[in-house]
Amino acid sequence: MTEHDYTLAWGLYAFAALGCLLVFFKLTGWMWRWLREPLRVVLAVLLFSPTIVDPAKDSFAPAVAISTLDLAFKVGNNAWRAASDLAMYGLIAFILYVLFVLIRWPLERRAGERRAQAEAAAQRRAAEDQQLEHPSLAAERVDRYRDDHVRFEPAAPRSGSAGSRLEPRL
Repeated sequence: MTEHDYTLAWGLYAFAALGCLLVFFKLTGWMWRWLREPLRVVLAVLLFSPTIVDPAKDSFAPAVAISTLDLAFKVGNNAWRAASDLAMYGLIAFILYVLFVLIRWPLERRAGERRAQAEAAAQRRAAEDQQLEHPSLAAERVDRYRDDHVRFEPAAPRSGSAGSRLEPRL
């Protein structure tokens, strides 16, 4: 196998693995997030972790393929090396995933609290609006602190001043 064939084979494998990962993302989209995300990490590790096949040539191959072929056909002794590479890459991936979750968790809690406060404020406004809909309270409808529909625009300059500044008198 020439260097060009080796690169082409890895390119085709990477394209096929990305396709498999995309299909798996679609298949696990309905699951609970705390189950879906670790399963996706496991599949990514299985698909994208390489192992060395021939140390003299520095040839690599997908670890899951090497371990499967070595166990199925009982040829070579690369199954243990492939399994150890899978375990190492899996450990690294799960450590990174746990760090990601630990960073994301407080951010989501704060976002949930803000969302709950916004919903409570919307319910409070709806209750106030419903209370003010009563005909006897129609005169009190003008609320100077809460007129969401009123926009304040700057006044047009006077025709004689031509945009000049007004100074206060002392």
